[in-house]
Amino acid sequence: MIDIAQASATLADYTSNLTEEPVIITNDGQPIAALVTLENVDMETISLSTNPKFIALIERSRAQRRSEGGISSSQMRHRLGLDSV
Repeated sequence: MIDIAQASATLADYTSNLTEEPVIITNDGQPIAALVTLENVDMETISLSTNPKFIALIERSRAQRRSEGGISSSQMRHRLGLDSV
């Protein structure tokens, strides 16, 4: 973690170690941003993971599954006719 007031290195310096873990930037001890590697990540994933409407949709879906139950992946494959694949 790096407090924004203490950040003095160049952006290139901070990004050189991103393969290990993200660099979290804080302001008065509170996280405000993160530098993360985009290796093996496509732009669609990034776009969806930061889209509030998509996140809300996923949260509603998970809540519905918890309250109403769901089906296993093998049941879904069977329904889709993919159980022999």
